[in-house]
Amino acid sequence: MTTDTEAAKSFYAQLLGWKLQDISMEGTTYTTISAGDQEIGGMMSVSAPAVQGNPPPHWGVYVTVDDVDASVKKAEELGATILVSPMDIQDVGRFSIIQDPQGAVLTLITYIS
Repeated sequence: MTTDTEAAKSFYAQLLGWKLQDISMEGTTYTTISAGDQEIGGMMSVSAPAVQGNPPPHWGVYVTVDDVDASVKKAEELGATILVSPMDIQDVGRFSIIQDPQGAVLTLITYIS
């Protein structure tokens, strides 16, 4: 969910290399998100008719990246705010929490192999 789908699409396509495709549905546009050939998610405006209660922009997921530190650096260059700097989680991996330029919060994580 975002207040500015065009800005969010640009930010995440640049940050994570996602492919985005708009689909018209019930008076709004839903954007599918693909990584490679696999569809992994979607986004839509918080002001879409299907959205109740006008929630703030948000993500409810962790996104796996190859290098948390490099992704955080790139996110910051693209206008993100770093809410939690990259840090290790014992026996899990490394993560950081960012807020994108539209205000949505997202956790980036690299799991231990």
